[in-house]
This record gives sequence, C-alpha cells and structure tokens, in this order.
Amino acid sequence: MTMTQAVSIKGLSKRFGRVQALNDASFEVPSHSIFGLLGPNGAGKTTLFSVTANFLKANAGTVEVLGIDTRYISRLRGRLSILPQDAEFQRNVPILDQLAFFCRLAGRTKQQAQEEVLHTLDMVGLQSVAKRRAGSLSHGMIKRLGVAQAFLGHPEVILLDEPTSGLDPANARQVRDLIKQLQESATILVSSHNLAEIQELCDHVAILDHGRLVLAGSVEEITRSHRECNLDLSRPLQDGELERLGTIPGVRSLERVSSPAGNVANDTRSAEYLVKLDLAAQGIDQDTVVAALLRTVLDMGITPRRLTEGRSLETQFLEVTGRSEGDRDA
Repeated sequence: MTMTQAVSIKGLSKRFGRVQALNDASFEVPSHSIFGLLGPNGAGKTTLFSVTANFLKANAGTVEVLGIDTRYISRLRGRLSILPQDAEFQRNVPILDQLAFFCRLAGRTKQQAQEEVLHTLDMVGLQSVAKRRAGSLSHGMIKRLGVAQAFLGHPEVILLDEPTSGLDPANARQVRDLIKQLQESATILVSSHNLAEIQELCDHVAILDHGRLVLAGSVEEITRSHRECNLDLSRPLQDGELERLGTIPGVRSLERVSSPAGNVANDTRSAEYLVKLDLAAQGIDQDTVVAALLRTVLDMGITPRRLTEGRSLETQFLEVTGRSEGDRDA
C-alpha cells in the first residue's frame, strides 16, 4: 500500500453459509478523503465495515489500514474508530461516564478523558445532556452520541455506517459539517443509502452489488461523463430545433420524457426533455453547456420553464446496479 492510501482492500471475500456477502472486492481509500460506500440493501457494505474493524474474519483477501493488516487489530488501537449502524449504549449509565470509560481505555487520565468527552459532545450538540442516562435520549440524540464516540481520541481512520440515518435535516447537516471538518486530520469512510448526501459529502466512492465491487473512483471521475439535466420548455421542439440543440458542444442526446396530454407526437403544450451530457469528451464544464442550452432555446422563441440538474451519482448507481427508478432501495 502506498503512503497516499489509508485503506487497501484486496480480494476480500466473506461467506455466511450459502450467502456470498463479499466476493473478491478490491479497492483503495486515499488518505484524508471522505469515501462513500454505496450499494443496495444486502450489497455487503456493513459486512465490509465489520471485516475492516475485525469484528468478522474474511474467508479470503486482506484489509490494510494505515499499512497494518487488520487481522492484527490491536496495532491500530486509537488509530481506527467505527460507528456501527445500530450502536447501543448502557441505558442506565450517564453518557459522560460511558464515553470517559472509552477514553480511559485509550490511556487518558480521568481529567483528560472528561475534558475530551465534553469537547466531543459539544461538537455534536450534546454537552447539555452529558450527565443524562443514555436511556433517556431520543433516537436522534443516540445517533449523534454514536458519532461522538467514533470521533473520540482523534483517530486517523473513521468508519461511519449510516451516520445520519433517522436524523432530522438540521441534525443531519450538523453531522455532515463535522465530517467535513475532520477530513483535515482523518480519513473517513461513510456508508449511506442517501445518494444525494454521498455526492455532496464525499470525494471518492465505491459501489457494491451482491458482494461485488462494480465501480470505484473519485466522484468527479465517475460522474463527469454521465451528467444530465431535465429541461422543461413552454412547447415541444421541432425536428430542426432538436437537431440544433444536439449540436451544442457537450450535449450527447436529448429525449422527450413527458407530455401532459400523453401524446408526444401531437402535443403542442409544454414538454420536458432529458438532456444527457458528455463533458469529458469535449473538455467542457456543465455550467457552460447549460448556459448554451438556455441561450439557444431563448433564440428559438421558446420559454424555458424549469431546468433541473439531475443527480448524476444516483443515475450512475442505478445503471451499474441494474436497478430501475421504481426498484431503487438505496
């Protein structure tokens, strides 16, 4: 593993009876990246995290974190941290005491542990309830408490399994902001079903399906050739107009996708078009293409009613996993 990689996964396989949870998965996680792990339910995301944290033993392959094989997990004490999907705490023990206990295990003094816990709880907005018992906290508070535990001790690699699941938008935003702040000092792997969140948060991703790696790389690399937008116009395009828009640099194709009357050929009212872009081939940015589209439409005397840029990572996810829009579970 090179010095620029924080995590290296090579040929990783894990079987539970007849179920192949992971099947020869290999990819690397760059240092100080926020790395998104995506996949439908049952794709192997949680299994991969569990093997990385040495909760489970792989049937084949290896995982190295910071150059250390995770089969020797004790060598990573204090350097690797994980937030499991369903993290639990002792219901009748104050949360300050519980988190301080973890800090003491890492070698902190009693005073150091309390100071670190209070600082971390303040980061996730829970310092005011530090002396409350975990059993009295709401679901959202418990999720933030799990995030706080994962952040304790300044780990160099942090695994977060569904860190914002069940949080309201304000708390989810706070957690995402915290993750971004930690990127300066740590490498963070985030598993999530929220594709829009992953695209906003992460700079690299890997997509699993049925235990196999189907795609991995930077978000920019994965999405730059597969971007698209929806263009809602005051009337349908004529053949010549459609051809003219198709010649704009960066436009790969235009396709009529909706018709209020249900008759695409004869409808003269507003119409929506799916515009697929090919930015990499033209060496052009999306804003330039969109601006050219709008200028040309206005030139034709057509009013653009709405332009919505699609979720390119979501589109790519659906393509590589073979899911349809009506069958998405991630």
